[in-house]
Amino acid sequence: MDTLSYKTISANKATVDKQWVLVDAEGQTLGRLASKVAILLRGKHKPSFTPHVDCGDNVIVINSEKINLTGKKWTEKTYIRHTGYPGGQKSLTATELFGKDPARLVEKSVKGMLPKNKLGAALFRNLNVVVGSAHTHEAQKPKTININEFR
Repeated sequence: MDTLSYKTISANKATVDKQWVLVDAEGQTLGRLASKVAILLRGKHKPSFTPHVDCGDNVIVINSEKINLTGKKWTEKTYIRHTGYPGGQKSLTATELFGKDPARLVEKSVKGMLPKNKLGAALFRNLNVVVGSAHTHEAQKPKTININEFR
């Protein structure tokens, strides 16, 4: 046999197969949900995964207000940011952030699990987190995935 019967296929922007996926966050633990959503966004569940290409799916997370945190994380987990001015460090607990916008809690945990570069920013744009079960992406006909049976 002189030639190989198989080729390593590297996906690119034109050949990637992107789909729309719907994930229900009701009763899910935040970190476990976020890691599975990050895998979906990145495309690591596909056989054609290519590390430097956006080959993941567009993910819609519904019912973000029904997410769970384990242990004392509701009161002890803090989200720290800085305004850029001296003495401008601000912090919120998970309860305070959840009270302002439950979707931001899910978004921050998923964003932390994506690459910290331009690809990660592009992948994060494929995430849509919604409070409640109504979303505005019905025209894309998203496929519902049971996140407990995923991977």
